[in-house]
Amino acid sequence: MKSLSVNLFVALRSYHKINKISLYNFSFFPNNKRFFTMNEVLTPRDSGEFIASKASHVKIIPDGIQKLASAVEEALEAGSISIRGFAESPVHPKPNDPECLDALLVMDALNFSFWTPDNQPKWTVVYDDVPYTGYFALCAALVRAKKEGVDVWRPEVYSKLTEQQLKEILRSSTTTEVPLIKERCQCLQEVGNVLTTKFSGSFSNLIKQAEESAVNLLNLIVSSFPCFRDEATYKGQKVAIYKRAQILVADVWSCFEGQGQGRLKDIDQITMFADYRVPQMLVYYGCLEYSPQLQEKIAKGVDLPPGSEEEVEIRGCSIAVVDRAYQLLVTSERTHNRMVNPVLIDQWLWTERRRIADAVEHLGYHKTRTIFY
Repeated sequence: MKSLSVNLFVALRSYHKINKISLYNFSFFPNNKRFFTMNEVLTPRDSGEFIASKASHVKIIPDGIQKLASAVEEALEAGSISIRGFAESPVHPKPNDPECLDALLVMDALNFSFWTPDNQPKWTVVYDDVPYTGYFALCAALVRAKKEGVDVWRPEVYSKLTEQQLKEILRSSTTTEVPLIKERCQCLQEVGNVLTTKFSGSFSNLIKQAEESAVNLLNLIVSSFPCFRDEATYKGQKVAIYKRAQILVADVWSCFEGQGQGRLKDIDQITMFADYRVPQMLVYYGCLEYSPQLQEKIAKGVDLPPGSEEEVEIRGCSIAVVDRAYQLLVTSERTHNRMVNPVLIDQWLWTERRRIADAVEHLGYHKTRTIFY
């Protein structure tokens, strides 16, 4: 049986033939490069490989990629990676809800910066007697507001919310409030105004313009909503990570299980969603290794400035790692007939991190205050 020890170049060449993507800038193929014009904004996938090829603070470990791919193989065979696992939380939108798409847009417009400084209680939202933290606390807070009579899915409503009103909607059951309330309010106002003026107040209208293409949908989102435009300049080159924009595309696809309004034929062109928690899992699997200086900053909880070399390298190398693991998986006989793509790998890593939180917490994670993740 063909295994994951298949020569990586063969895997990449096969993936190229299947998916018609270019093979360049892989750090262990230094002679296989593409040259970019410096004013070109690279796609997230190209950005990941460009960053990985030049990174000095973050190192990619091929053996760790093999380990990760093997773990994903096992999870696929066990049925623990599935598009059907998306909407299991009771506070997450369901496809039979007529406002589902608009709810996804609002949630992902606010889906950023949930980390709490060390030794402080987490931002927590209690809904139906269940405490939620992180992203699910956001979902719970918005569902709670809807139940309390605030029509949070309608752009003509949330585009006019004040900071104080949003603060009340996102109120915590602990002493820790959600950060960046001003920026969250600005994101909502921007999204609501654009949706109203350009798409007749409906996210569905924007999705229709994508014509069943994940790439088209991603481009529409980042061109229409500046608050989703997650870009940086690295080594003189413009790079795009697009964490929130890509997760919004993936949420549409996952929620509708790739059917109907969620039919996106090129979903495999979407990369993983480079945040602060999934890279922690990539360190756990031995895929990423940080320089001593960077590791010391993470251990001390030092904030990394948005767009700094260290922060961009963590995110870009994370994209490259998951892509390379995926490229191994699509050539493996154990998994080539199973549904797998970077979106599902990311969703599994994120969920798995919550499941084994105690085992990975000692590794720490990088902290950056930004609206982009």
